[in-house]
Amino acid sequence: MAPGWYPDPDGAPGLVRWWNGVSWSDVATPAGPGVTVQRPVGYTPRSFDPAVPPPGPPSGGGRTGWFVGLGVLGLVLVVLIGVLVASGSQDEDAVADPGASVPNVPVPSGPTFPSGTVRIFDEAAGISYPFLGDGWFEWDLGEQYELSAISGQYFTTQEEVPEGGIFIAQCTSGPVAEGYGWGWPSTLASTVTEVADSAIANYYPYPNEREVRRDEERTVDGHAAHLYEFQLTWDVAGYEASGERAAMLLIDVGRPAPALLYISIPNTHAELYGVIDRVLDDVDVLGD
Repeated sequence: MAPGWYPDPDGAPGLVRWWNGVSWSDVATPAGPGVTVQRPVGYTPRSFDPAVPPPGPPSGGGRTGWFVGLGVLGLVLVVLIGVLVASGSQDEDAVADPGASVPNVPVPSGPTFPSGTVRIFDEAAGISYPFLGDGWFEWDLGEQYELSAISGQYFTTQEEVPEGGIFIAQCTSGPVAEGYGWGWPSTLASTVTEVADSAIANYYPYPNEREVRRDEERTVDGHAAHLYEFQLTWDVAGYEASGERAAMLLIDVGRPAPALLYISIPNTHAELYGVIDRVLDDVDVLGD
């Protein structure tokens, strides 16, 4: 990364910090006239305070979200999301060069996954689920604020978005980070809603509209869970997608932090929407 001013890597809205090419400065400063802010390479989301509503779009530009829909940091950043998470054993061919765009990812056939399908084992989260196969790449895009650890898969759906970064399709998993109201099973619904609010504020084009499709209790391997599925739509110049379908499944796996499975598919690949239910219906809790 070239020396210059960048959005504060600690996530402070509106602040920038100097990168000398090797390390960050000790002091952050407000972005403003005379401060030329660079765009970070890769995934650098903005932290989200549930008590503060998302800001409006910066002048002359839109805003994005959770790595397929990257977030805007203060006046600057936009990167985007939509992923499939992967961890554990998988075919070598699946972990290919993520830099190559994959416009036509094969659609798995049939209502369920066949016997012998390779599974993703997320030991940190405590869950496993099917690997989607050809066209999906091992997650290497950095951390997400909503999770304390992340593993997954994704494919690029747009190589460059208006304010830098890429747009992707995804399915990720990990243990939920602190600060989202987790207090054991009684808070599953409220916690997954807070996580979704944070993701939308941090990673998607802005302005956008949310339609909640499902907000319901579930059981996964005998463990209490809650599913929150929504459709986002936006009309922001420069984005090939005008919306995305996303599902978040939060599971009480009997650990201090619940496990989150997150799947998002932009509407440029709406033919993959059916994969969401197929994955949700084939999640196992490790050790059960």
